[in-house]
Parts: sequence; structure tokens; C-alpha cells
Amino acid sequence: MSKYDTDDFNVDVIERSYEKPVLVDFWAAWCGPCRIIGPVLERLADQNGENWELRKLDTEKYPAIASQFRISSIPAVKLFVDGKVKDEFVGALPEQSIVQWLQKALPSKFREQLKQAQQLLADGKAGEAHYLLESIVEADPSNEQAIALTAQIELYSDPQKAMETASRIPIGSEHFESAEAIKAIANLFEHLESPDALEEAPIKPAYLHAIQLLRESRFAAALESFINVIMKSRYYDDDGSRKAVIAVFKLLGEEHDITKKYRNPFANALY
Repeated sequence: MSKYDTDDFNVDVIERSYEKPVLVDFWAAWCGPCRIIGPVLERLADQNGENWELRKLDTEKYPAIASQFRISSIPAVKLFVDGKVKDEFVGALPEQSIVQWLQKALPSKFREQLKQAQQLLADGKAGEAHYLLESIVEADPSNEQAIALTAQIELYSDPQKAMETASRIPIGSEHFESAEAIKAIANLFEHLESPDALEEAPIKPAYLHAIQLLRESRFAAALESFINVIMKSRYYDDDGSRKAVIAVFKLLGEEHDITKKYRNPFANALY
């Protein structure tokens, strides 16, 4: 039995992945490509044990687990983080390709600090969160999650700076949509500084009021106001209210209670 084999998937993979990322190699003895990639993964695991752990699961021995994770072709490699599959690939990739995949797929070594920063933000302690994020970015200037969270904090104190910070997030990043949402909201805030630049229309005061609510982080009230504007004057400010609602959803996240509450009213207002 290999030191990487597991007889308790829940303990060795699911629970362990809350402490350290776990890479799972789904394989079988009859699989030729599995015999090629297996030693490569073991060698990489030996070299990178402080960053992630390897577990190998024989799909013939544990078909129920293989079925649970929809393994239809092997070798299949899945990276588990915080109890869930974060990324995966199928087939015997060359070693350098696996190394590059890992560099992109592995979470930041600062993930605990990032979780703490997110919690501070949720608790309304933006100053403390910003201080923590600054230390992360100083140690890891390319940490895209820290950059995105920093831009989110700056959005309400210095929208122009937030736009500049968010622009550092490249296309293809998992944080790109959040960065685009931050830039869109920052542009909306400019209307509060220069309201005369907006087209004169009966709906204009209501539109500006919605933006002001958003500026005050009153997300539910802002969404209600933007949706009301959509119902009365859908295309005012180049469909600005629709874009604003989408940006707020992206900023809060799809699983946020406010996003869930207003998704249907938003859809109904559009159609």
C-alpha cells in the first residue's frame, strides 16, 4: 500500500482539505496512463509537501466515491480545497504542464489571512481589513484576491483609486468579474460628483438616489431603487440601472442573501 493511498476519503481528503489543499489521483491498475502520471504526482508531492498533499484513490476499489465525483475517464486529478473540488484535469499531462496547472489552481498561502480580511469586511471593519490586505499584497504583489478585496474597500473611500486597483486584475482571473463590477460601480459614483453630465429626464432623481444608496452600502435599498428605475425607464443612462444591478450581484456574490432575494424581481423587471 502506497503512503498516498486512502482508506478514509472523508478524513484524508474532505476534512484534511480544510487545513491544506489535497490533490486526489483517481486511478486503476489496468490504466496505462495512470501508471505514467502516478509517479510524477508522487514526486511533485514529495517536493511540495508543505503546500499540498497527495491522495490516490483506486476507482475499482472505491466505485461509489468515483461515481460521487463523476469520474468517467482516468486518470482524473482533482484538487480539493475547503471540502470542495477547486480545479481538475483528466489525462496524463506532462510534468511541466502539471506544475503550471498547480501554480494556477492552488490557493494562496495567505488564504487564512484572506478569509480573515473577508470576515472583517463583513463585520464592517474595513480599516482593519485594508491593513491586513496591504500586508498580503506587500508579501505577494500578484495576489489577485487581495487586490480585488482592496479595490472593494477603496470603492467607498476613493472610487478613482478603486478603479486603478481593480484594473490590475487580468482577464481570465477568477476575480476578473468582481474587478469589472467594482469599476462599473466606481463609474456610477462619478454621477454623484457630476450630476449635470447625466441626461435630464423625469427618472433622473430616482436614478441618482439609487446610486447614493449604493454609495452608502445600502445594497438592498439600492437594488430596489434600481429595479424601480428599470420598470419605469429601462434604458436611461445607457441601460445604467440594469448594469448597476448586475454589478452589485457580482460584487456581493451569487450566494449572498441579497443577491438571491433580488434576482427574481430583477428578472421580472426586465421581462
